[in-house]
Amino acid sequence: MAQLPHRPQGYSRPSGAPGPKGRFKKPFLRRKVCRFCVDKISYIDFKNVNLLRNFISERGKIFSSRSTGVCSTHQRGLGSAIKRARDIAMLPFAVI
Repeated sequence: MAQLPHRPQGYSRPSGAPGPKGRFKKPFLRRKVCRFCVDKISYIDFKNVNLLRNFISERGKIFSSRSTGVCSTHQRGLGSAIKRARDIAMLPFAVI
């Protein structure tokens, strides 16, 4: 098998794709803000099912704070509120 010629560092391919040491620019992602902190809501009401439905999946799983943008304080309260709503049958435990 023939050896390929040595390519200098930072070599870019004719197609414009970066070479072996090429660096990709990371896209700027705006951090989500906690909607409870913005609205200054301290207590998440478990009877407000329309609000709680935004934070659970179609199968009934609670979304992570990373995907919803809720801070850790409100994520704990949100989890408790969803669990209370499930206990009194306002929200489903699981959808099959």
